[in-house]
Amino acid sequence: MSSTTRMRSAHSRMRVSAASSHVVFNTFVAACVALCSGVSSLSAQSTTDTTRQVVADSARRIERVVVNAIRASDAAPIAQKTIGRATITQRQFGQEVPMLLQGASPSLTADTETGTNWGYSHLRLRGIDQTRINITIDGVPLNDPEDQVLYFANFADLMSNVQSVQVQRGVGTSTAGTASYAGSVNFETMPIAQPAPSGDLQLQLGSFGAQRVSAGFGSGLLANGFAVYGRVSALRTDGYRDHSGVQGRTAFVGAGWFGSRDIIKLTTLVGLLADTLSYTGATSAQLQQNRRFNPLATDELDQFGQQMVALAYTRIVSSATSLNTTVYRNSASGNYDYFELPDRYRFNLAHTWYGVTSVVTHEQGDLQLNAGVNANLYQRAHRGYLKPDITLYDNTGHKDDANIFAKASYNAGRARWFVDVQARHAQFRYVPDKNAGISERSINWSFFNPKVGVTIQIANGVSAFASFGATTREPARSDLFAGDDDLTADNVAAYGDFTRVKPETVHDAEVGINMTKSTYELHANVYNMAFRNDIERIGAPTASGAILRRNVGSSYRRGLEFDGLWRGVSRLVLSANAAWSMNRIKQFTDSSRGTPVLRLNVEPLLTPRFVTTQRAEFAVTRHVALSAEARYQSEAFLDNTSSRDRVLPDFFTVDASARFMVARYALVVRGANLGDTQKFGSGSVSSSGKVRYFVLPARSVFVTAEVTF
Repeated sequence: MSSTTRMRSAHSRMRVSAASSHVVFNTFVAACVALCSGVSSLSAQSTTDTTRQVVADSARRIERVVVNAIRASDAAPIAQKTIGRATITQRQFGQEVPMLLQGASPSLTADTETGTNWGYSHLRLRGIDQTRINITIDGVPLNDPEDQVLYFANFADLMSNVQSVQVQRGVGTSTAGTASYAGSVNFETMPIAQPAPSGDLQLQLGSFGAQRVSAGFGSGLLANGFAVYGRVSALRTDGYRDHSGVQGRTAFVGAGWFGSRDIIKLTTLVGLLADTLSYTGATSAQLQQNRRFNPLATDELDQFGQQMVALAYTRIVSSATSLNTTVYRNSASGNYDYFELPDRYRFNLAHTWYGVTSVVTHEQGDLQLNAGVNANLYQRAHRGYLKPDITLYDNTGHKDDANIFAKASYNAGRARWFVDVQARHAQFRYVPDKNAGISERSINWSFFNPKVGVTIQIANGVSAFASFGATTREPARSDLFAGDDDLTADNVAAYGDFTRVKPETVHDAEVGINMTKSTYELHANVYNMAFRNDIERIGAPTASGAILRRNVGSSYRRGLEFDGLWRGVSRLVLSANAAWSMNRIKQFTDSSRGTPVLRLNVEPLLTPRFVTTQRAEFAVTRHVALSAEARYQSEAFLDNTSSRDRVLPDFFTVDASARFMVARYALVVRGANLGDTQKFGSGSVSSSGKVRYFVLPARSVFVTAEVTF
């Protein structure tokens, strides 16, 4: 079974089935006794190794209960793709998460600011930006509650700590944190309940001064039920664009105690980032003179640290029912610069975020039920300074939210019916600077987000699905503030009631077919996403880095997605995915050229009509493996006017890798953009009408030496 295949067996679907869990737990207890017996003969050692594997497998099933409750099951009527550890290993060389995921799942696009695969990058799903994609790790929400975004750059080399990632396209299933609008991305961290101790060391060098070191160790599941896994990573690059260097550090620790029916697990993730800013693109004229041109100054800097700690308790109540409660704390702080010569500004952000997620899973006979509740308390300080030491403002935003959800599926003959409902309440409260001359103010939102669907088993290995779901979500803080970072007596009349931007709603209909045979897999679906009060970008980034956005009325995104794999020849695997779409905003008022102009049926910005990836993997020998990946993206518009003078051109790139393995050692050589395509990954239109581009990652080579033990 290919590593890119959805997890179909009961073992890999992260749940304990009603038919097998009683045996699993009895085996778990017996195996623990065997591990403590101290048998030392050769045959006894073999038996111990076997029982350790059984113990670890059983513990792992319990460890994944919360992930199963958040994720869609394989039979759910959802457009989805689960990317396993083997695929992650093949693709990874320390790049930012969006750059790794693009091409691995249909309709995912990504771009980077530095002109390399490292540093700040941005993810879009079906052309919709990352603030409207729900992101979790082991069921813990990661989207910042105020701005609803996650900066993956804060956790360099994050994918070294990830066992699998599920991408749901469309409204998907209910989850924790910000509402899933364009889709969701759920990460599962490396399992700590392993049968034996293990470790690895990776050393990497590459183009543009790239260096990476990563070391991990796992204790394996000990006889007393304890286990620990940890990894530290560090990377740096000079960047391709002028003065766009990046330095990142990440540490991950997972530790737990595994009983026959209980697990207590602690997860800690810490990241540090320091870079020279490159968030502004360059004009065509500037790039003709110097393709590496970065209009920002060499001393416009950015430095952030982020930490997440989660403590989870899982209890297997019976062979059919399990409970999990996870409490977590997420915090981040740092500074970034903005120069508008001769003035130099520094902005400081610092947030603290506490939350709890509790889920129950019940599976008995033809019925499966997942229900849960998630609640968060969040505050973030916003500070602005005129360098060197003049304080401009110091305000605080508070964002609290809670949601309750229930998912149920029921088998009735060949049909598996699915229903999912979520009720969510959020409140934003603003505490102004003491000198602002205004009082505290707040706003509340309440939402109900339902989904229904059915999966029908047509034949052995062939199923079809249909679903419909609706999601409504609130605007981000920067939307309410029109891009400003401070509310005062001067601007409170303009948007101080926090109603400048209304909540947005999407109604999503999906129909698809899945075919899984011994030599091939095919997954295809069509979708129709209809939006009301869609919150779209209407301007260039502001001084504080916010994107000016506003409701644009009704719009739609319709498309066809395809994901296929063929393994009909020994040692060769071919795979491909593609997405065709038609996307329109029915009415858009364009003020970018002076006098406002009403434009009809324009295409949403940065939404290519066609995206496709093809990949080939060939095992030359037991010790040598080759792979190649090609990616094409059609042209897209840089704003919402469908103007031919504001176009992101189409592009085609080719990557390849070669892996050489001998015993515990491996050498991997990877090449990115081997054709050195001189195109662009993204761009924008400035407030003055200038078209700016971000170049694609330039041709580069990375060499990684690995040793495992």
